Amino acid sequence: MSTSVESDLEAAILRLAAARGTGKSISPEDAAKDVAASRDLDWHTLLQPVRRTAIRLAREGRLVILRKGKPADPDDFKGVYRLTLPMPE
Repeated sequence: MSTSVESDLEAAILRLAAARGTGKSISPEDAAKDVAASRDLDWHTLLQPVRRTAIRLAREGRLVILRKGKPADPDDFKGVYRLTLPMPE
């Protein structure tokens, strides 16, 4: 995946999460579909890049990965997950 796709995914994740609002989450598919539509790609091909981007953002403290509604360790989670912005302190 090119860096520009990854930067588009980062922007889409953060924009969609902000639009949902504090305490609400988005699915990884939301970001994949958003970027795929603008680039004429199959959104399924973007799911792994979305996951990598989400993990990086979570490690940077800019995103929270949720598993079953609870924050998950970005280095150790499996299965269905959602994305949200960190709660303001």
